[in-house]
Amino acid sequence: MPHPYRDLPDSAYWRRSVVGQGPVIDPLAGGFLMLGRDDKVATAGSCFAQNIARHLKKSGFNFLVTESAHPIIPAAAAERHGYGQYSARYGNIYTARQLLQLFDRAYGVFSPAEDMWIAPEGSRVVDPFRPTIEPDGFASEAELCAARAHHLARVREMFETLDIFVFTLGLTEGWESTVDGAVFPLCPGVSGGVFDAAAHAFHNFRVSEVIADLNAFIARLRGVNPGARIIFTVSPVPLAATMSGNHVLAATTYSKSVLRAAAQEVVETHDGTYYFPSYEMIMGAPAGARYFAEDMRNVTEEGVGHVMSVFLRHAAGIEADATPAMATQDPDATIAATKAWVEVMCDEAMLDAED
Repeated sequence: MPHPYRDLPDSAYWRRSVVGQGPVIDPLAGGFLMLGRDDKVATAGSCFAQNIARHLKKSGFNFLVTESAHPIIPAAAAERHGYGQYSARYGNIYTARQLLQLFDRAYGVFSPAEDMWIAPEGSRVVDPFRPTIEPDGFASEAELCAARAHHLARVREMFETLDIFVFTLGLTEGWESTVDGAVFPLCPGVSGGVFDAAAHAFHNFRVSEVIADLNAFIARLRGVNPGARIIFTVSPVPLAATMSGNHVLAATTYSKSVLRAAAQEVVETHDGTYYFPSYEMIMGAPAGARYFAEDMRNVTEEGVGHVMSVFLRHAAGIEADATPAMATQDPDATIAATKAWVEVMCDEAMLDAED
């Protein structure tokens, strides 16, 4: 008897598209964005997004950087100070609310009351909204304010000139000001500032809140750049620590489920928005944790290579080679390489730092 499942593509069936395929699965089906060599691609989001930026640059695409270091600064030093990790020097943006507030701060719509922290050693100052961007902090409030003004100008330039914006959703847990709702990338007191239970509140964002924030961001971005196309991804990196009261594994599942559900609803609502399944490629059952480093948290270069090979296949028609299987490499060399691969700055890891 005829029924709607008769003529679906193989990708719609678990037996045909998952069973026997091994970990290197391409789970992207349906239409996807087409990326041209001249398209200016900007990235932002959690620490996993830095890997996407790195591979776009390595593959010869037009990775948009509007906030660059001085030409005489060595590359290693520039990277240590947050240059080139993303399109502008905003550091990790873990939540949708942070992204929305970044836009509003850049355009002068929102000026948080708590706009400066004292560095841990007490002699320098820290920007609460990018607390690790200067490893040693700023020398003075005047220096911080000048750097922030320059930074936000470059953020406006990025939003107004990009063709494609890739945002990696990382977390639902965050800390916000009880005064004006400003959301910080790190809990105050971890990398500057002083935690005050009366001034700082834990917030675990719900699906409805993430959707509302992303909808508002899209409206604002399209207001200054009507042709902007947007790709949403969900970071596969688990939470380093949770304040939810749940086990960190359950808290991670909640967080990623919320972000995945929100991303799906948003891309089904707005034209010119797309979801890319990097989370599914790394976390899906077929991968069997193959793409995680020994800490079961950081994604190895093999995993990132697989994600980007699928991205380039669909977005640019390029059959890029994924990174060779880790199992074929010398164990000692593998350990050393993995440590190098996971050097990506991830502020959240500081929540479980050893004293």
